[in-house]
Amino acid sequence: MGLHVRIFVMVMIAFTGIFCTGDTDLLDVAAINSLYAALGLPPLQGWKTTGGDPCAELWQGVACVFSNITQLSLRGMNLGGELGSNLNFPSIIEIDLSNNHIGGPIPSTLPPTLRNLSLSGNQLNGSIPDALSSLTQLLDLSLSNNLLDGQIPDVFQQLTVLINIDLSANNLSGQLPPSMGNLSSLSTLHLQNNELSGFLNVLQDLPLQDLNIENNLFFGPIPPQLLSIPNLRKDGNPFNTTAMPSPPAAAPAPVAMAPSPIQAPWNVANSPFTVDAPMPASARKSFISKNVSWIAIAGFLVFITLGVCLFMLWCFKRRPENKNGIKSDVGVDTISLHKHQYTDSLEKASGKSIKSLGYGEQNRRTNMILNVQDEQEIHVNKVSAGSKLATLRPPPSPLPINLGEKDLMKRAIPTKVTERQVMTSFLQVYTIASLQQYANSFSQENYIGEGTLGVVYQAELPDGKQLAVKKLDATSSIGHEQFLQLVCNISKIQHANIVKLMGYCAENGQQFLVYDYFSNRTLHDALHKDNELHAKLSWNARIRVALGAASALEYLHENLQPPVVHQNFKSANVLLNTELEAHVCDCGFGPLLSSGSAGQLSGRLLTAYGYGAPELESGSYTKQSDVFSFGVVMLELLTGRKSCDRSRPHGEQFLVRWAVPQLHDIDALTKMVDPSLNGAYSMKSLSRFADIISSCLQHEPEFRPAMAEVVQDLLRMI
Repeated sequence: MGLHVRIFVMVMIAFTGIFCTGDTDLLDVAAINSLYAALGLPPLQGWKTTGGDPCAELWQGVACVFSNITQLSLRGMNLGGELGSNLNFPSIIEIDLSNNHIGGPIPSTLPPTLRNLSLSGNQLNGSIPDALSSLTQLLDLSLSNNLLDGQIPDVFQQLTVLINIDLSANNLSGQLPPSMGNLSSLSTLHLQNNELSGFLNVLQDLPLQDLNIENNLFFGPIPPQLLSIPNLRKDGNPFNTTAMPSPPAAAPAPVAMAPSPIQAPWNVANSPFTVDAPMPASARKSFISKNVSWIAIAGFLVFITLGVCLFMLWCFKRRPENKNGIKSDVGVDTISLHKHQYTDSLEKASGKSIKSLGYGEQNRRTNMILNVQDEQEIHVNKVSAGSKLATLRPPPSPLPINLGEKDLMKRAIPTKVTERQVMTSFLQVYTIASLQQYANSFSQENYIGEGTLGVVYQAELPDGKQLAVKKLDATSSIGHEQFLQLVCNISKIQHANIVKLMGYCAENGQQFLVYDYFSNRTLHDALHKDNELHAKLSWNARIRVALGAASALEYLHENLQPPVVHQNFKSANVLLNTELEAHVCDCGFGPLLSSGSAGQLSGRLLTAYGYGAPELESGSYTKQSDVFSFGVVMLELLTGRKSCDRSRPHGEQFLVRWAVPQLHDIDALTKMVDPSLNGAYSMKSLSRFADIISSCLQHEPEFRPAMAEVVQDLLRMI
C-alpha cells in the first residue's frame, strides 16, 4: 500500500512540474511556428519555425495563461511578410500586429476566441474576410491604414458585443452591410477615407458616440439620430440634405395640370447631390408634344428616307464612277441649299450672324456635312526638331452628304489602323524631339495643367503658332493601333466650338495629342480664379458661352455617326478664346473613359465634384448624362460658384443641391445670381436661363431635353 502511495505521489509531482513549467499547447506551437515562417523569420527573441515552448521560454511579444497563448503583441516591430493561413490559436484573446509592413490578405480563418484584433498600419490587401462572423466575442476591431478593397462583408449579425471598429484609410467601396444594424454595443465607428457610398440608415439606431465617415461617397439624407452623435465627422461626402426622404409620390398623369413651379415640392433624389426638380413649362410642353407626334413623325421620316434611297440609287446607276471610285455628287446643290436654309433660320431666330457666336463659314459647313474620303494611302513625313511641318499628299475632294442620309453612303473604316492609314489630311505627325523643343523640354514654365487623362503643356512652333500638348499618362495610354484609331476618330470631330486636334505623336511607348492653344484658359479659371477675366463675363457673354458649349454637345450627340458622348463635361473642359467664345476640349475620349482606371477616376471625380448625373452611380453614362453636366456648368455661369466648394457652409457646398430648389422662386433666384453682374440682366432672361438649367438637371434622364432643344432655347435669348 505504501508503495502505491509513493508511486502516486511521484506521478503527481512529475505532472505538477510539467504543468508549472508552462509546456505550451501543441496547437499554439504549431500556429506560432507557422506565423513565424509566414512573417519571413524576423529577428524576434526566442521564436522558432519548429517546436519550442513559447510560454515557458518567454518568446518576445507572447503572453500565456497556463499552457495557452492568449496574446500576441508585436506592435511597431518592422515586421514584413504575410500572416499566412494558420492563425488557429485555440485560446488567444488579443492579436496586435499594427504599425508594421505586413502584406498579403487577412487569413480566411480567425480564432473565435479573439476579443481584440488590431492589424492597422500595414500593407494588407484583398477583401475583409467573412471569417469575422465567427468572432462573437470581439470587442475591438482595427484594420485601418491598409490596402483593403471591395465591400464590407455582411458578417455582423452575431457581433453584438463589438464596441469599436476602425476600417479607415483603405480602398473599401459599396454600401454599408445591413447586419451593421445588429451592432447593439457599438460606440466608435471610423470609416473615413474610403470610397464607401449609399445611405447611412443602417447606423441610425446604434449607440454611437464617435462616428467618422469623412471623405467617402455617402449621400443623403443623414438620419436625424446620427446628427446627435457627440463626435460626428462627416465632411467630404455629397450629402443631399439633413432631412429624411418621404416616400416618392406617384407620377401625375401627363394631361393633369402641373402645380406652379414656385409651390412645387422638391423631393430628395437618391443620388449623391441631386434634387428632383419640377419639370419647367417649356420642357413639359416639349415632352408631351414629342410623345403625341412621335409616331407620325417617324412614319413621315421613313417615307422620306425610302424615297431618297430610291432616288439616289437611280441616280448612281445612271452616273459613271470616277477614277478614285467616288460617285458623282448628284444632289449636292440641293443638300447644300438645305444646309444654308438651316443656318439662315438660326440667324433669323437669334437676330445675329451665327459667325459672331463662333460659327465660322468653313466650320458651319463641317457642322452639317460628313466628309467621306477615299481609302488611299497618305504619305506622312514626321516632323523632326527644327524641320518644317509635316507634308501630306492631299486626298480627293470630299463628297458632301446630308446628315439624314449619311448612313446610306458611309464608307467602311478599316478595323486595323496603321500610321499610313490615318484617314485625315490635316494632322501633323510630331516626334518626341520636336515636341520637347517646342515645349521647352516640358518645363514647369510651359505647364498648363493636369486632367483625368494626362498633363498638358504649352508649345510654340518656329512660326510662332501656339499649341497645347497633352501627354497621356500611363493609366490612360493604350496600344499603338488603338491610339491611331483614337486619333482617327478625334480628327473627324470638326466644329467651331470644339478644340481642334492639330497633330499627334506616338513614339517609344509615349503618346501625345496636339491641340490649338487658348490663352484665356478655361471657363473654370474665368469664373473662379481670374478676377480680371471674371469681370469680362457679362450676362450676354455668359449666354454666348453656354450657347457655344451647348452647340458643341449637340454636334457630338446629333451630327456624328455614331454619336459621341463626352463623358467628362465640366467648366474646366470649356476653353475660352480672346473673344470669350467657348471651345469644348477632351472630346472623343470615350474609349479611354469607358473602362480601366482612367474611367473609374473620371467617374469618381465627376461624382465627387458635383457634375455627375444620378445614373452615374450605377455606372451608366449616356447623352443625357452630358446634359446633366451641362446644366451644372450653366449653374456655375448663373451663380459664379463652384460646383463643389468645401469652404462654404455645409448646406451650400454642393451647388446642385443648394441651387436647384431655388430656381423657381424668383426672390431666391435673384439672390443667388453672381454678385459681380451687378443686376445687369433682365428678369425675363434670368427666368429663361433658370428654366433651361432646371430642365437639364431633371433626376430622370428621359425628362432632360436633347441638346438641340437647349441650343434653340439659348438662341432665343440672344
